Amino acid sequence: MEKSSISIFDENYKQIISNIARAAEKSGRKYEDITLLAATKTVDVNVINHAIKSGIEFIGENRVQELLSKYDDYAPAHKHFIGHLQTNKVKDIIDKVELIHSVDSYKLATEISKQAVKRNITMDILLEINIGEEQSKSGFCYDEAVEAAQKIALLDGIKIKGLMAIPPICENSGQNRVYFAKMKKLFIDIDTKKIDNSSMDILSMGMSDDYEAAIEEGANMVRLGTALFGRRNYNI
Repeated sequence: MEKSSISIFDENYKQIISNIARAAEKSGRKYEDITLLAATKTVDVNVINHAIKSGIEFIGENRVQELLSKYDDYAPAHKHFIGHLQTNKVKDIIDKVELIHSVDSYKLATEISKQAVKRNITMDILLEINIGEEQSKSGFCYDEAVEAAQKIALLDGIKIKGLMAIPPICENSGQNRVYFAKMKKLFIDIDTKKIDNSSMDILSMGMSDDYEAAIEEGANMVRLGTALFGRRNYNI
């Protein structure tokens, strides 16, 4: 008999808690130092709400339309936007999420600033770093990240809370360690600059296939979808 989505989550969640605790210990930290964000792309709201009631406090959506379609039905949780965000969609989510992970350009940051000021709010953001310098991915280059942070921090209505990255796909999680370590160094470097309106609180990196390595190299937020909810149909 095929397992239900909820039973798959229950089984996976227990193992992930153990894995995160072990990886955190290896990096000199505790489980409580790591934020587990459930990436809920294509996940049914009933399953998401079960996850929230089971202890998941942070959820992240990749698509604006999917976020909007589920929004009224979510159980109380910290809602983040973690996917690529077009400037013309900023206005649709600016008052619906607490943190935008994927700020990959000054143009996008400017639009977030504009929409936040309109609503008299401050939007927390992460700067997305193209740590593998892949042409197929967006984000700030490693060498321009400090300057980008200094420039974006001057905008009204936003606060830089840290960095986010999606490293290149590697054959095994260990190969990603060089990218995770490089991100940790950049995270520290920007923090030492003491940029006004910027605080390096969140280093969001590591997904279902490599989150343990990411934590061991310094991540304090991991974004897990498949590892929590099982394989899904991403075409829907």
